[in-house]
Amino acid sequence: MMDRRDIDQIALRLASLVPPGLAQAQEDLRANFRDVLMQGLRRLELVTREEFDVQSQVLARTRARLEELEGQVARLEAELTRGRP
Repeated sequence: MMDRRDIDQIALRLASLVPPGLAQAQEDLRANFRDVLMQGLRRLELVTREEFDVQSQVLARTRARLEELEGQVARLEAELTRGRP
């Protein structure tokens, strides 16, 4: 997720787009942009990179186990089929 420094930089960039004649308003706009960005990011319910990586590893292990179990089921089914007259 973006940290506070990243959000501050984005807010600063947005505020710098304000015409120079409104320099007084730039700081207020920067603060408002920062608050709006932070609120928007909170609503997105983002996960950290670490959480994403952990879940990716869990998914990979789960897929490997599923493939293993599917193979076992296929072998057992084949044995059952061969065992019947």
